[in-house]
Amino acid sequence: MPELPQKKVGIVACSGEELPGGTVTRLAALRVLEQLRPADTVTICLPLFLAGGEGDRAFARFYPTVAIDGCEKRCAARATELYSGKPAAGIVVSDIVEAKGFAEPRGLRALDEAGQQVVEETAALVAQTVDELLGRSWSRSKGEFLDSGVLLADEQEAADATCSCGSGIPTQVVDIDGTAVSLVALPLIFEQFREAEQEARDELAADLLDRVRIYNPIPDGEQQSYAEALIREYREYLLQQELPA
Repeated sequence: MPELPQKKVGIVACSGEELPGGTVTRLAALRVLEQLRPADTVTICLPLFLAGGEGDRAFARFYPTVAIDGCEKRCAARATELYSGKPAAGIVVSDIVEAKGFAEPRGLRALDEAGQQVVEETAALVAQTVDELLGRSWSRSKGEFLDSGVLLADEQEAADATCSCGSGIPTQVVDIDGTAVSLVALPLIFEQFREAEQEARDELAADLLDRVRIYNPIPDGEQQSYAEALIREYREYLLQQELPA
């Protein structure tokens, strides 16, 4: 039976290039992704995210994210909340500089010594946050935590950073009362039902809805419309698989 992907944390770094803080966020994110927590994190490309990258947006709806911003504008955090859901955690470089009493970072492409120090501190804080997030139960449908447990990750070997657009979380656009709605993990759910030899009878609509709502919010009052759309799409899916509907 197909399984949904391993839980990871998405890292959304500021893409600003006019301030050293933006450079700090990207270098800190890269250190976490490649050295500190490579097995537990993926990068979410902010420009692609803003441009409508469905893989990145799906990941941010499905799993917790950490937004790393260079300044108080918090562009990464705001974009994540606007297009997917509120980040599970937010880290602001300027706040770290002030709290730790560091000198202001200088340099855009090449940071000075103070900037490198801020990178290390920011990366360590992000890694700690990732550990905390993975040790807590995350509701994919509500976009919030269910408990407050903390689990520290084991030491991990360095690896190449991975991207959320290749995270293996498929989506499918479904027409629901004339509105195109992108549903996270729907292709995998259909595959699970097919492998369980579930026929597309009307009674199955409620089961499909229950499974889909684990990963997607269902607006109040629209449950019936979603259920009807899901059973319709499942019938079409079975026809495409050349199985009896």
